[in-house]
Amino acid sequence: MKNTKECIILAAGLSRRMGKWKMMMPWGAGTILDSALDSALSFCDRVVLVTGFRGDELRSYYQEHPKIDVVFNPDYRAGMFSSIQRGVASITSSRFFLALGDMPEVKPSVYRTLWQHREEGICLIPGYDRGKGHPVLLPEEAIAMIKHAPEGETLKDIIHQLGTHVVPVSEQGIHWDVDTPAQYEALAQLTFLQ
Repeated sequence: MKNTKECIILAAGLSRRMGKWKMMMPWGAGTILDSALDSALSFCDRVVLVTGFRGDELRSYYQEHPKIDVVFNPDYRAGMFSSIQRGVASITSSRFFLALGDMPEVKPSVYRTLWQHREEGICLIPGYDRGKGHPVLLPEEAIAMIKHAPEGETLKDIIHQLGTHVVPVSEQGIHWDVDTPAQYEALAQLTFLQ
């Protein structure tokens, strides 16, 4: 299992800024979350989907998928790091991707490019046009650090301790998360009217 390609996708949040639950909002032929999952699964062997808010709905929707393990975070209101910790507890590979369920335009090539540049002990972050984005590829060392992080520590703290390498990619979708109705409309127009 050490060489399997695994990805944690976070889909636990309340979607406060959207004003309604964004994970299952329409996107292309499916939903925002479908698109994020499809992209990860086009390269990864397995996705750990971390749910929280309306987690029962996501479980019923995805539980039959052979390459998706749905993991519920009962502490999702405590913030994103609690969901990352819950997801990491299910990781079996020596490194893993971390992606966000509200980023529907990350292309499979981003996963492939990061994997090609993997190295021991370094966190890889995709970069486009002088900005960094998601997903990130975290090394084996990050797993224990996340599992045993002291109270108040964040993923940013852990990444800082490990060190990073920014990998240039040609996909601006690494910057596009859908947090507000305006972002949703603008990104949908940009994506589907090209």
